[in-house]
Amino acid sequence: MLEAARTRIMEVYDSLLAGADPRIKGYPLMESPVNMSAILLAYLAFVLYIGPRFMANRKPYQLKEVMIVYNFSLVAVSIYIVYEFMMSGWATTYTWRCDPVDYSDSPQGQRMVQVAWLFLFSKFIELMDTVFFVLRKKHGQITFLHIFHHSIMPWSWWWGVSHAPGGMGSFHAMVNSFVHVIMYSYYGLSAAGPRFQKFLWWKKYMTAIQLVQFVLVSIHATQYYFMRSCGYQAPLILHLIWVYGTFFFVLFSNFWYQAYTKGKRLPKNNQELSGKNKGTSSNGTVANGATKVANGSHKHLENGSAHKNGSAHHENGCTHSSKMKKA
Repeated sequence: MLEAARTRIMEVYDSLLAGADPRIKGYPLMESPVNMSAILLAYLAFVLYIGPRFMANRKPYQLKEVMIVYNFSLVAVSIYIVYEFMMSGWATTYTWRCDPVDYSDSPQGQRMVQVAWLFLFSKFIELMDTVFFVLRKKHGQITFLHIFHHSIMPWSWWWGVSHAPGGMGSFHAMVNSFVHVIMYSYYGLSAAGPRFQKFLWWKKYMTAIQLVQFVLVSIHATQYYFMRSCGYQAPLILHLIWVYGTFFFVLFSNFWYQAYTKGKRLPKNNQELSGKNKGTSSNGTVANGATKVANGSHKHLENGSAHKNGSAHHENGCTHSSKMKKA
């Protein structure tokens, strides 16, 4: 029985690999899912076990300069990805409705393959978000949702890119990259220090930007269910995108309601007054809304909402309170 199950699993696995787009096989990590899976397993091992044990008796690393370079590098990469998605179809030949994958060897088809792979590769780069948390001992920001998102996104996109690099399934990648331009710009300025805080007046709009992202992604995918016919070759990808967008829209709507509608996020003056009344803890953090300076960055804790680098915390497009992380 076990042998039969193993045989069946290998048949499905071989069938999936056989159906991969041959144009993508020459790109790094795309020959098989083994290498990318090994990277993700190593990531999980470091974040959940190796990293915390390594840092247990060490002081947090000072990574201000590294994080500034890292964040602004991702800004540049995200801008390039958005531009390439637009030039590969979304601003040229796509209808923004039922757009099939171009499997030809045309220059535009190959250009879409290249940017789809680059978007996937950027998800592996973004694993460093969590590595920095571990090295800076920001354990409160390493939530289940954060780890789940950072590990499942590159794994699922590997299959999407290997079978359908382009078409209407790439819409959410383009939108997500645009949002990351804003997010990592915010992170970079925040990491640069207090003198740049005056340029971050728009931090309160970050959650709204995420909500708009999930609405756009879900609406675009929903079109598929109301079309009489659509030649998009990988409908399973659209189903997953719709579920993903809807799931995170619900999470962010709840965060918005708790933080803004119910008023759990206090105005700045009230936070300072509350902090004075509550007192200052021994590690330099004022309870209920003070600013903790660590590794050259400001981290705000406002009624349970985690903020990194002076902003509402976002990871790969994901905001979190004590129970949520943005995807």
